[in-house]
Amino acid sequence: MDLFGLLSAGESARLEFKESLDEAAMETISAFANTSGGILLIGVNDKGEAKGTSLGPESTAGWANRIAQSTRIHPEITVLEYEEKTIVAIRIDESPVKPVPYRGRYFKRVDRATRQMTDDDITRAVLERLDLAWDEIAESRSDLSDIDEATFGRFRKLCNRKGRRPVPDEDSTEAALRKLGLMEDGHLLRATILLFGREPQRFYPSSIIKVGRFSGPEVITDDLEIRGNILGAVETVLAYFRQNLSTGFGLEGGAARNVSWEYPMEALREAIINSASHRDYSDMGVIQVRWHDDRLVILNPGGLLPPLTVESLKEEHVSRPRNRKLAEMLFYAGWVERWGSGTLRMYGECQKARLPEPVFEEKLGGLWLTFGRLSLNENWLRSIGLNARQIQAVLHVGKTASISNTEYRTLTGASRETAKRDLADLVARRILARKGQKRGFRYFMGH
Repeated sequence: MDLFGLLSAGESARLEFKESLDEAAMETISAFANTSGGILLIGVNDKGEAKGTSLGPESTAGWANRIAQSTRIHPEITVLEYEEKTIVAIRIDESPVKPVPYRGRYFKRVDRATRQMTDDDITRAVLERLDLAWDEIAESRSDLSDIDEATFGRFRKLCNRKGRRPVPDEDSTEAALRKLGLMEDGHLLRATILLFGREPQRFYPSSIIKVGRFSGPEVITDDLEIRGNILGAVETVLAYFRQNLSTGFGLEGGAARNVSWEYPMEALREAIINSASHRDYSDMGVIQVRWHDDRLVILNPGGLLPPLTVESLKEEHVSRPRNRKLAEMLFYAGWVERWGSGTLRMYGECQKARLPEPVFEEKLGGLWLTFGRLSLNENWLRSIGLNARQIQAVLHVGKTASISNTEYRTLTGASRETAKRDLADLVARRILARKGQKRGFRYFMGH
């Protein structure tokens, strides 16, 4: 074991320093077992300084017995010498049987901290132990009357068109749901309610999508709350994007026009569908779309399931759906694939649009996906048909925050009428926004 390397690295989600095997150390052992495992170094202070420890009258076997009696865990314990001090390394593997308690309480690792598990955390751990997903459980408060027939009819058509799992037209809704494994003892599965329910929020209030458009760090210029089932909500979000995203047109293959969106629509589609199908519905947070002047951020409650990491999303990876029934139905409908390829398509679409790749981050209990703004990308500005003057002005606004008609003429050498026409076109495309009074108009980045 590279003790010097561990001390130099500092505490992390899988490494903790303690000066003694006290209550806090035992809670950390429970947390490691309930999360992804880790190493506990006894005899080291919070700063990573080796202080040393003494096993006292106990041997390592005595420590192991104490840990096993309190947590049912049998760790690997190693005694090390470092700078003439004794350091004890306790290696804890992730437990296959969760949750692991310590004195009747349950703990987990959150970044570098040990936290007590919530009731929802415990429920998720029990479901995992039983090999059940949250969305595969029947909702006892539901029955067939909670289905929106029009939505299920659309789903049936999608399935039959895709051909992965046809849903015969002659089957009644109830018969079809039973064949698809979406009903149990007369009750709908949670996935069924989320996909086709009349009012999913009556059962699961947090199953909404919030869209906010921000001007600056705090000013909200638009606030939209999208309710209803997943199929309808996803289409509503995408319609909102189509209505509000800036577009341009370029020629492709003769007279054919190629539409260039401010953000790649196919990448946004993948992101929203992935969020709706993979979010943690036991979390009381909601899916958020935060549309800023310079970026679009999608926040999804719940992190990635092991062994996935944000780094692995950039390459071919296994598919680990949190909500297995949701993922199965969306696969039949042709909305998702089973090969973990959704994130690769996002990267590919952004690369085609010549903009920086999307950024995934796990923080604050969620998965954050950030798309960079395209309108500050010179290649994209040219691809949507802006002239050289307009491109020069937009890049200028990106650096200085705003521009006036007079400044536009000074910058580009345009006449008053040409500047007026160019700026009006940029406003119509929603690339720039005009603010102020007549004769005092200034132009800022759009949205």
